[in-house]
Amino acid sequence: MRATRASISPSARRNPPYKGFYLAIGAQKSAPLKIKGEDLDGVCGGVEFLRRVNLGERPDIGKRCAVIGGGNVAMDVCRTAVRLGAETTVLYRRTEAELPADPDEVKEAIKEGVKFRYLVSPAEIIGKDGKVRQIMVEIMELGAPDEKGRRKPVGTGKYEFIDVDSVISAIGQQVDWGGLDVGALVKRKNGTAEANELTYQSGEPDIFVGGDVFTGPKFAIDAIAAGKEAAISLHRYVHPGQTLTMGRDRRIYRELDKQHALVTLGGFDTARRQEPGYNEAKAKTFSDARQTFTEEQVRRECARCLGCGATKVDEYLCIGCGLCTTKCKFDAIRLRKVRDWHAGAFETMPIKVAEGLVKRTGKIIRNNIKK
Repeated sequence: MRATRASISPSARRNPPYKGFYLAIGAQKSAPLKIKGEDLDGVCGGVEFLRRVNLGERPDIGKRCAVIGGGNVAMDVCRTAVRLGAETTVLYRRTEAELPADPDEVKEAIKEGVKFRYLVSPAEIIGKDGKVRQIMVEIMELGAPDEKGRRKPVGTGKYEFIDVDSVISAIGQQVDWGGLDVGALVKRKNGTAEANELTYQSGEPDIFVGGDVFTGPKFAIDAIAAGKEAAISLHRYVHPGQTLTMGRDRRIYRELDKQHALVTLGGFDTARRQEPGYNEAKAKTFSDARQTFTEEQVRRECARCLGCGATKVDEYLCIGCGLCTTKCKFDAIRLRKVRDWHAGAFETMPIKVAEGLVKRTGKIIRNNIKK
């Protein structure tokens, strides 16, 4: 980004056409296995493999495919490999109990014919004439828990050779910065950008970051939420006199204390969540085999709602419905159509608020005297 600015004329640099930038390039590169033989023909990353398939290609992965990893990306990869006609085996270094992938994804993968080998870790990929022929794996056993509480796999020194035609790595994702010059946008050890967790503003004041490039690989909804908050920050940043921090959702949530709840939770209906149907005819195809809820399922799912009436009030999202003027004391609230970008400098706002407060107080006193 900074490199492109250098090519702009001096006058344009003095008056840049854009006042703020949002960087959300994601983590679009597969993490390397860092083992011998990774450069052989037939070895590829899971993200790149899925991208090619989604673009309409049919990569030649042969008849036997090994998928390294145990997350949701690994499940997408192994199920896609099955659809391309390969006998697919997932190699995971921990046990089935530690699989981070969604249980439903694992269940459907097994149903589609994917095999799982647990407590094995890739040690070397062996080839012939530049093409993958085998993968050597080390037999593992679980040792002491790591910093996340999961038992750390430890090598036993015993090895096994598995015949394969292709190896697809799905052990993680990395940010691909390419030739992007981001100046003071410092990168952490894992390659992600540093920024303020509340405002998403980076070390370069006019650059905001969000999504996987900031948090590392997470869910799509996390990136969507970051985009919303970063948009608020950008909107305030490009309009002078705005604060980036006041009135922001700090995402401080507290779990319900069920032991001291003021309602009897046992009195509520505890119906189980409805599960979508599965169309066996679409199994092992690229069509979605999951079915939508029936009308009866929709009714049952909606009936599970406790209807607690909990709401979230955001003063920055007023839609002008006028309901507040009918619920509060007479003349306490008035609606006036304004444009939010006309807000004055923050330092002068208390003075303007004081002027309105004096006028409103006078009207309330006069109305009370008349009564």
